[in-house]
Amino acid sequence: MNDRRGSNLFLCGLVLAGLLAAAPPASAAVRVYVHVAPPAPPVEVVGVAPGPGHVWVAGFHKWDGRAYVWVPGHWVSRPRPRAHWVPGRWAKHRRGYYWIEGRWR
Repeated sequence: MNDRRGSNLFLCGLVLAGLLAAAPPASAAVRVYVHVAPPAPPVEVVGVAPGPGHVWVAGFHKWDGRAYVWVPGHWVSRPRPRAHWVPGRWAKHRRGYYWIEGRWR
């Protein structure tokens, strides 16, 4: 009986591993389309960097499910030397507007 139970556990483990391998990565985002264009961004006052190696990440309009909400810009520390920030942006599609996340390059 122990051999059969061990075999069943092994098979369950294989099935679970296969399911996890077939699942999309956790970072895969669902694209949400918004039928209303985002408003123009307000003018942000960018102060002095808090230290060397800091980069300004501009604010952006985020869709909260009902309306656009402004997320203010902020200073961040570079993840590595010479890295630069590629800002996020709203892209137009026939189904509406969708957000493309910013990233380090």
